[in-house]
Amino acid sequence: MATTRRHEGDTDETVGEHPHSVWKDHNLHVVWTVTLMAVLGTSSITPAFPTIVQELGVSPGQVVLLITFFTLPGVLLTFVSGVLSDRFGRKAILVPSLFLFGIAGGACMFVRDFELLLGLRALQGVGAASLGATNVTLIGDLFFGNERTEALGYNSSVLSIGTASYPAIGGALATFAWYYPFALPLFAIPIAFLVMFSLHNPDVRNEQGFKEYFGSVWEHVRDKRVAGLFVGSLVTFVILFGSLITYLPILMNEFFRASPFVIGVVVASSSLTTALTSTQMGRLSSRFSEKALIRLSFILYAVALCAVPLAPNVWTLLVATVVFGVAQSLNLPNSFSLLTAAAPTENRGAFLALNSTILRLGQTVGPLLMSAAAAGFGLGGAYFAAAVLAVVMSLLALVLIR
Repeated sequence: MATTRRHEGDTDETVGEHPHSVWKDHNLHVVWTVTLMAVLGTSSITPAFPTIVQELGVSPGQVVLLITFFTLPGVLLTFVSGVLSDRFGRKAILVPSLFLFGIAGGACMFVRDFELLLGLRALQGVGAASLGATNVTLIGDLFFGNERTEALGYNSSVLSIGTASYPAIGGALATFAWYYPFALPLFAIPIAFLVMFSLHNPDVRNEQGFKEYFGSVWEHVRDKRVAGLFVGSLVTFVILFGSLITYLPILMNEFFRASPFVIGVVVASSSLTTALTSTQMGRLSSRFSEKALIRLSFILYAVALCAVPLAPNVWTLLVATVVFGVAQSLNLPNSFSLLTAAAPTENRGAFLALNSTILRLGQTVGPLLMSAAAAGFGLGGAYFAAAVLAVVMSLLALVLIR
């Protein structure tokens, strides 16, 4: 039988009913710092890729392994971390993960050998495995109903601010030296202490036997809508990490000889748009269903991806990246809201960690699929192929996410 330990007097209906605005909640602020670390490991270093290619003597196909080696541990370990967070509590997993993320990530700054750099990125990825799932799980623990949707919208805005600012910051740092962006993960160390001493979250722990526990998880995962949301998550991050985060800097350097700073600004424009649009998620969700907004997002992805290879100069790429950012703002908060609502409280860590595992899989295979498409169709053709994938997902969403 499941035992869920929570603060005295808390129920799933009352958790999150605060006497003040959701965005002022102190615990949510702490969660935001974790969210900022969850997106740091990839978006801050990609503007340095062209310089790394030159300085370390590797090919563009090899340099994308810095993303693959970082995200692959998450594919293997994120679900495990979610199960452990259900069993032993969120902090017990989150705090050591932040320490490992910060130490291994910061160590990359001192390495000049590409193979050793890949090893440290993999170790940093082990620390990162729990971050992207545990932050959403904590919001699910802390808030309920409309407050939960609102909190997830704010969290998406914070995530987007991070992904907007990190490419610009990383690009600016990379103009001095390619390894300077690797200093940024050191911020995870003080954040680990902040979580340890300042986060006051419900003590949710599941004491079911493993057979009963995994049976409960599977019962909810096999729902058709949940399966559709998982497929949508996979496609979203294949497109995001293959087309935007990894290969857009390479395209900008190859087609327009853009500097790392300009690359960072253009990539950041997408996330900045997502941050601004996500703040309006409360209004949008009151007028349109979450499912309709998710379907629309994939059409917008396709439009943005088709526009990239047609751009005549570097600054007209901003049109494509802004449209991409709007698509992200319609997709992610609503997908997370539907998934969080479908997840039972006592299994929420594993449930959302499974989704995060799928996201990591998308992050890992996205750059590899884009590399294969670019080899077969050229760099421009690869973007059209990604647009076709987005259209197919929009059609699948009509059937699966109902």
